[in-house]
Amino acid sequence: MAQYEPKGFHPGNTLFSGISDSTGMAIDQINFVVSQVVLLLLASVLRTYFHPSKTRAETRLWFELIVGLLAGAFCFGRHVVHLVVMPALCFIVMANMDPWIMQRIVLLVSLTYLSILHLYRQTYNYGSSGVDVTGPIMVMTQKVTSLAFNIHDGKTKSEEEMKKNQKLEAMKETPDLLSYFSYCLTFQTLMAGPSISFKNYLDFIEGKNFKVYTAISKKQLPASSTEPSPIPVVVQKVFIAAICGASFIIVGTYFPVSGMKESKFIEDTSISYKFWYIYVSTGASRLKYYFAWIFADAICNSSGLGFSGYNEKGEAKWDAMSNIEIVKFETGTNLKETIDAWNIRTNVWLRTVAYERSTKYPTVMTFSLSALWHGFYPGYYITFASGALFTAAARVGRRHIRHFFLKTNELKAFYDVLTFIVTRLIITYITFSFVLLELGPSLQLYMSLYWCLHILGLALLIFAPILIPKPNPGHVNVNQIENTLRQVGPYH
Repeated sequence: MAQYEPKGFHPGNTLFSGISDSTGMAIDQINFVVSQVVLLLLASVLRTYFHPSKTRAETRLWFELIVGLLAGAFCFGRHVVHLVVMPALCFIVMANMDPWIMQRIVLLVSLTYLSILHLYRQTYNYGSSGVDVTGPIMVMTQKVTSLAFNIHDGKTKSEEEMKKNQKLEAMKETPDLLSYFSYCLTFQTLMAGPSISFKNYLDFIEGKNFKVYTAISKKQLPASSTEPSPIPVVVQKVFIAAICGASFIIVGTYFPVSGMKESKFIEDTSISYKFWYIYVSTGASRLKYYFAWIFADAICNSSGLGFSGYNEKGEAKWDAMSNIEIVKFETGTNLKETIDAWNIRTNVWLRTVAYERSTKYPTVMTFSLSALWHGFYPGYYITFASGALFTAAARVGRRHIRHFFLKTNELKAFYDVLTFIVTRLIITYITFSFVLLELGPSLQLYMSLYWCLHILGLALLIFAPILIPKPNPGHVNVNQIENTLRQVGPYH
C-alpha cells in the first residue's frame, strides 16, 4: 500500500491519495500526471480564449502566473513558497547590483538556493526519485541565470563584443515584476521544463512568435493567413508520451534499477549479462524522462508556444520547445551527437552560460556546472566525470583513427556501425551511476566490470597521439574523401 505523510518533504495535495493506496503509485507521481493533464487543457484555453488578438498582454501574463502558482500549490503544498522566494531574491540582485558582476551573483544565489533544497531532500529522503519542488527550481535556475546574463550583455557589451545568440537575447533593461514572475512561473514549463529565453517568452505573450519564426524559416504564412493549428502535433506527442509512460512501468517492473545493487547480480553474473541488464534498466529509466518532456512539449504546443517556422515542404514545425530527440539519442553514432539530443534546452543553457563564457577549461567547467545543478548524489559526479573523460577520448579517437575508414564506402559504413555500438556501450556504462545515485553500489558495479571502458578510454587518450599519427594533409586524397562523404551523407 502506498503511504503518504503530508508533513514530509513532499507536502502536496492528498485529493488522490485513495488512488495512490489502491494502485501503489506514489501520490507525488499521481499529482504530477493529473496536473499535466489539467495544464494541457488550460494551455488550449490560453491559446483560444486568451489569444493575443483578443486579450491584452497583461492579461495573458496574469493567466500564466496564476495558473503556475495554483499548479505549484497543488503539487507541492507549502513548498510553493520556494517558487516565489528564489526568483524574488534573484530579481533584487538583477535590479540593484552593478551589471558587470550582477550575472555572477544571480548564478551564485540561484545555485546556492537550489543546492540547499538538494541537500535537504538528500538528508530527509536519501535516494528518493519522487517529484518535489526541486524540479521546478532547477528549471527556474536556468531561467533566472539566462536572463541575468542577457541583461549583463545588453548593459555592458557592444554588438561587436557579443556572439550571435547573445545579440538576439541581450536586454538593455530589467523587466517589470509582472513579466518577470510570469516568466519564472510559466505553467507550460513549470513542472518539467524546458527553459525558455525571456525574449522568446515575451514574443509568445504578445503574439509575435509566429511572425518571428516564419521570417526565420523564410516561408510565407498560408493564404488564409491563419496561424497553423498545433492540435495534430499535440495529439501525436501525447500519444508518444503515453507509450513511454506505459513502457516505463512495464519494463521497469522486470528490470528495476534496484536489481543492479543486488550482490547476486554483481558477483554471480557475467560481464555480458551485466551490460545487457544495465542497458535495459537504464533505458527503462530514460522512458520516464521521455514521458515528462514530451508531455510538457505538448502542453507548450497546445498553448501556441513552440512554433519554429516551416520546413522545406511548407509544413509547420513545432520543435522550439522540444527537450528530447529520442531517435537521435538512441541511434547516435558518437557521444557528442547523443548527448546533444538529450535534455536539449539544458544543453543550450550550459553552452550559453558556461561553455561559451569560460576562458579556461570550458568542457570541465560545463560538466561541473551540470553536476552541481543536478545535485550532490555521488552517482551524478561519477557520470559527469566519466562523460568528460569519454568526450575527450572520443575527440582524440576521431582525430587519429577516423581517417582510416574514409577510403571506401564499405569502410565508412563499417565505421558507422562500429561507432554506433561503441556509443551505446559507453552511454550504458557511464549512466548507470546516474540512476543508482549512491557511491558504494556504483563503485562495486564498476569493479565487477573491471573498469574496462575507463581503462580503454584512458589508453586511447594517452597512447593514440603517440602511436597513431594524425593524417598528413599532403598525403591524403582529399577529393576521394569528399566524394565518399558526399555519397554516404554527413559525417559524425
